[in-house]
Amino acid sequence: MAVVSRCSRAATAATTANATTATTFAYLIRSLSPFSSSSSSTFDPQNDLNNRNKPAVLGTLKRESKGRNVQWVFLGCPGVGKGTYASRLSNLLGVPHIATGDLVRDELASSGPLSSQLKEIVTQGKLVSDEIIIDLLSKRLEAGEAKGESGFILDGFPRTVRQAEILEGVTDIDLVINLKLREEALLAKCLGRRICRECGGNYNVACIDIKAENGRPGMYMAPLPPPPQCASKLITRPDDTEEVVKQRLRIYQAMTRPVEDFYRSRGKLLEFDLPGGIPESWPKLLCALNLEDREDKQSAAA
Repeated sequence: MAVVSRCSRAATAATTANATTATTFAYLIRSLSPFSSSSSSTFDPQNDLNNRNKPAVLGTLKRESKGRNVQWVFLGCPGVGKGTYASRLSNLLGVPHIATGDLVRDELASSGPLSSQLKEIVTQGKLVSDEIIIDLLSKRLEAGEAKGESGFILDGFPRTVRQAEILEGVTDIDLVINLKLREEALLAKCLGRRICRECGGNYNVACIDIKAENGRPGMYMAPLPPPPQCASKLITRPDDTEEVVKQRLRIYQAMTRPVEDFYRSRGKLLEFDLPGGIPESWPKLLCALNLEDREDKQSAAA
């Protein structure tokens, strides 16, 4: 039976019984192994790195053996940088980065049956329905399974408690990383995003410089300029307007924040406050995860 139909039935059953989803959806991720973590914590980069000799906040987070791959989820408001950090961790750990936002954009660019429906949803800043997301995700997982993929880092899913319940019924998510960034920085980042219309590269023209005040630390995030060959080919995503971005943030607050509570209650949530741009945040995120990027260290030392 097709994977898509299995996923659709799992989504329907989630509203009444999570046990049913475990059997109907299990076909998808039957080969994926868990990566153990049982703690929930908040990582404050300003304080938790002062003493490098003390245990990291996820001290029990260790690779168990060769061949065991992570099954992680990235949460966070639109524009926080989920894709950037998930992609870096994907390369570091050797697991696929599956971004449902990319799946939606790929479908939008196609002439598939969902493209016109998705265009209306996205341009209005609304959340794509569970059924559509599960349909797209199931196709991606099916293709990955055929190529022998094991493990994953999900970015943009789950976005509702219902989606989280569906996922919980099928596989054991090891860790949920919740990236957090103050709202004024989020808005500036979203409005500064640019995409190369030829290569698809993602860049940002915003220079965010927030001064320290009222006991809150300052924050600086440098632009991420394109290479010369892309500079004249930059376009803005149609949903990156101030009105749509603010609407997306309101929707996130109302619908997606409960997903944080869902995983927090299960001891799987790591909350990470981004202290700045990638050069400052990346090493601190790795420290929070008890990971090390040797190539990044070698580049910095060169």
